[in-house]
Amino acid sequence: MSNKAVFLDRDGVLNRERGKYTYLLSDFEWVPDVFEALKILRDKGYMFFIISNQGGISKKIYDKEAVMEIDKKIVSDLAAEGIQITASYYCPHHSAIEKCLCRKPRSLMLERAVARYDIDVSKSWFIGDSTRDMIAGQRIGIKGVFNRANESLLNVVKYISD
Repeated sequence: MSNKAVFLDRDGVLNRERGKYTYLLSDFEWVPDVFEALKILRDKGYMFFIISNQGGISKKIYDKEAVMEIDKKIVSDLAAEGIQITASYYCPHHSAIEKCLCRKPRSLMLERAVARYDIDVSKSWFIGDSTRDMIAGQRIGIKGVFNRANESLLNVVKYISD
């Protein structure tokens, strides 16, 4: 039996979008109601994945270790609330510098998660704050739910169901 999942963009959906790259723990701030919203979805049986473009790596603004440090904080804080992130995927490339197959709006990060974790795309959702998030999901049959950057996820969880 296939699993159902909610794919989450990072900046603007889980943590506050600051208008510049968030790569220092001191700049990290949760978006309101993340824990409460994800508990609702967890209780509906969804697995969680983070799907994030991190082009600052390609631009040499920060490195992969900085991304992993933020990821560890997200995973740890959510685990303390009983919410498990199954896996995190990020694209280190930036379209102004190089071409790749993984940067959203492409769907490679999603495809990897779907294949590895036996995800049923017809029962899965992508919560994002940009058109590229919606397009990435649509490319492989995952329904998108747009949430304005930095707004409560409680605004959109009501739309998510099998």
